[in-house]
Amino acid sequence: MSKLGAGVKALINASHARPGPVPAPRQIQSIYKKIEEEATAHKLGRPSWLALSTATTMTMNSPESMVALYKSASENQPEKDAVEIAELMREVGLKCIGFNGVPRTINMLNAFRAELPSSVVASLNTKPSRLPTQSNVDSINSRGRALWNSIYRPLAAKLENKLADAHPDLPVFIISSEYGALFSDPERSTGADIGRVTTSLCAISCLRAQQGVGPQVLSHVFGLRKAWDDGSWKSEPEAGEEEGIKWLVSDEGCIWALEKVDEVVEALGGASGSTFAPVKAKL
Repeated sequence: MSKLGAGVKALINASHARPGPVPAPRQIQSIYKKIEEEATAHKLGRPSWLALSTATTMTMNSPESMVALYKSASENQPEKDAVEIAELMREVGLKCIGFNGVPRTINMLNAFRAELPSSVVASLNTKPSRLPTQSNVDSINSRGRALWNSIYRPLAAKLENKLADAHPDLPVFIISSEYGALFSDPERSTGADIGRVTTSLCAISCLRAQQGVGPQVLSHVFGLRKAWDDGSWKSEPEAGEEEGIKWLVSDEGCIWALEKVDEVVEALGGASGSTFAPVKAKL
């Protein structure tokens, strides 16, 4: 019984099930470069545009495009910056677990590492920083609660109660294990940190690229704006200048972010649209 029959294998790999990754279209690098240029023109920093493109590409399950994005972002950059770009991209990929699930992150990050220059791979952080222990579990829960409140205030408690009605452990897992252990960054001296603004951009990008979860996209667009309202955007100066962040949280900036996600989805998914919900993306 340890071997699968040919019929089972064929069905697992049937084309209608779309079992494999999405190949990189020829023009994808130019699309990434355009996003970078537009973001830079609006005084947004590297974490903002790189997180948007990375999270969307992770959601679309296109390892080749992830590599193309890295090459575009690291072109003509010193090796120190190339390492920082790789670290940021894989940290975004890790956070995508909370929106896209574990399998895509496993496959995408493994494929991503395999294509990085050996000198960059040798410089990547190898020390884990999210292992829960008796000494840090309270800080994990506190970070999760703080991020949750920042994104969802003044409705944070109401939303938590609604989640608990669906299942009593749902808000426990989301706030502690996702917002605390995953979405917020632990204190550390290695790896890349993904700050308040960039985390909201990750959420918006993943959820928009998935399609079918409009209420969650709306919540995280508001969450992005609340980073401006409560001043938490200041904790991540790398995300952009004050003028840039103010533009990003405006209607114009939010429309730009959503449209950039749509453009990447359109390029990678074509007529099939998102690999989560195969419907043509509307631009």
